[in-house]
Amino acid sequence: MRCFKFVVLGRALCLALAEKGVFVTVVDFSEERGKETTSLVRDANAKFHPGINFPTAIFVKCDVTNRGDLINAFDKHLASFRTLDICINNAGIANPIPFDKDDTDGSKSWKLTINVDLIAVVECTQLAIKAMKGKQRPGVIINMGSASGLFPNTLDPIYSASKGGVVLFTRSLEYFRGQGIRVNVLCPGFIRTDLTENLDSSLIQSVGGFMSMDMLIKAQGFEYWPNQMEEAKYLVGSSSSKIPSFELSSNFELPQSFQKTIVHTLSNNFRNATRIVDTPLKLPIGPHQVLLKVIYAGVNASDVNFTSGRYFSGSSKDQGPDLPFDAGFEGVGLIAAVGESVKNLEVGTPAAVMTFGAYSEYMIVSSKHVLPVPRPDPEVVTMLTSGLTALIALEKAGQMKSGETVLVTAAGGGTGQFAVQLAKLAGNKVIATCGGLEKAKLLKELGVDRVIDYKAEDIKTVLSKEFPEGVDIVYESVGGQMFDLCFNSLAVYGRLIVIGMISQYQGEKGWQPANYPGICEKILAKSQTLAGFFLVQYSQLWKQNLDKLIHLYSLRKLKVGIDQKKFIGLNSVVDAVEYLHSGKSTGKVIVCIDPTFEQKTSTQ
Repeated sequence: MRCFKFVVLGRALCLALAEKGVFVTVVDFSEERGKETTSLVRDANAKFHPGINFPTAIFVKCDVTNRGDLINAFDKHLASFRTLDICINNAGIANPIPFDKDDTDGSKSWKLTINVDLIAVVECTQLAIKAMKGKQRPGVIINMGSASGLFPNTLDPIYSASKGGVVLFTRSLEYFRGQGIRVNVLCPGFIRTDLTENLDSSLIQSVGGFMSMDMLIKAQGFEYWPNQMEEAKYLVGSSSSKIPSFELSSNFELPQSFQKTIVHTLSNNFRNATRIVDTPLKLPIGPHQVLLKVIYAGVNASDVNFTSGRYFSGSSKDQGPDLPFDAGFEGVGLIAAVGESVKNLEVGTPAAVMTFGAYSEYMIVSSKHVLPVPRPDPEVVTMLTSGLTALIALEKAGQMKSGETVLVTAAGGGTGQFAVQLAKLAGNKVIATCGGLEKAKLLKELGVDRVIDYKAEDIKTVLSKEFPEGVDIVYESVGGQMFDLCFNSLAVYGRLIVIGMISQYQGEKGWQPANYPGICEKILAKSQTLAGFFLVQYSQLWKQNLDKLIHLYSLRKLKVGIDQKKFIGLNSVVDAVEYLHSGKSTGKVIVCIDPTFEQKTSTQ
């Protein structure tokens, strides 16, 4: 690991990095202090790199207000260590003259403070991003802000303004995360340094005293970020990034009958198990019910498990579920009618459902199963079973934190695309498996650190060679040999989340239980966790997490991949299910149930 570090107040940070074996470039205006820190870093690094024949730390004298000096410092770092993994921009000064008493032109006071505390951070961040992209490696940039950048500092408004600029500048670089570069800002309180030594002690005590250097190094404290209401109001991207408003007449001409897909025979062959039937529309609907006109429905690997009777409990337990029953897990559309006791939903409202029967032109469902959404778009369908499974499984079953290594199998599919992005947004290194160049390209665009195309590389070889310590979390949906491979690649304390086993769904005998001898002994030996995840059992979390996914999408923090192959009308559902199981799909497979609606809205 190679790190570039300014040392004005950051010697402790340099030593903390050195104690992890990181090579450091120490940059300071003071040659004496800089060389002293460099020597200490080399000593701390010695135990990690015994007998190394080149310096593990170098010093560069630099005036951070001089762009030529900054370019020289970055060039010397790259010449010495060849790459840049971490850049910490820590240079900072206070305004030496009280703002209201300054009669100078500010070149040696408030203008200098802004140049050091803000302009230099901007320039260094720009140079660091250029260096990281030039080496085509992921990287981390940490800008040193201050609590004074979050809350007014009446004693030094110039310092407060500069650090506030650093905070908002850093927050505005979120989009580089998709390119593998994380830019973060640390905002410590008062730390005992030369800068704070002469401050009024009563002021220090009024905010709880000095913050320890150890807290800064470990980044302990709280995360400051606006709530969703603030962010939606103030964090503005391009106009196209927002979900546009949706307006449609609430006047529905309800038909006397509609078509839907039913399961008439238990089989994991979807084509053989289903057929389309005409169904009378019985009005009025029940007092607590909602009639949804379905526009888009999502296709899932587990559709074939459903048609085989695995997800449905009928009244005759000894003989399996009662036939026929409705097919389809998820859909989005418009509310066409509401029962007399439904007060919180209106006709014409865009809504999503995740309950059986979505492969239908209309659905009658309980109002408690209806999730209002901004628009009845295919992107929303993608966020339902696929997006919610990824989000809730990683957070609840996987207990995902930052700084971990996450492996996602079948990552080019509907739920895999969400899992890799959410893991990256949480600050993790992500490995993804897929089959084919098109899927590999998609995953690289989503910011995956290491894409393993199993059609070109051996997954086991890559994992054992490049990740010998194992991975912390596996998001697994393939099953069979892939499960074995992933389970054997888990690190100590690793967690493997089973969200499915698509490779086992369509055998001649259907889904057959597999035998895993010694699994208890393996889990015990490394304190590992093997967790199953079934979205139905987390229904109490659907609404809040769907809102979160839509919010991330509206801010362009989350991309939604939909397979480009078009499936139009109920008659195409069978083809869509078979296409998904062919392994050819990239992203979520969607069926447009009502093509007339799509034609109307495509011109809006």
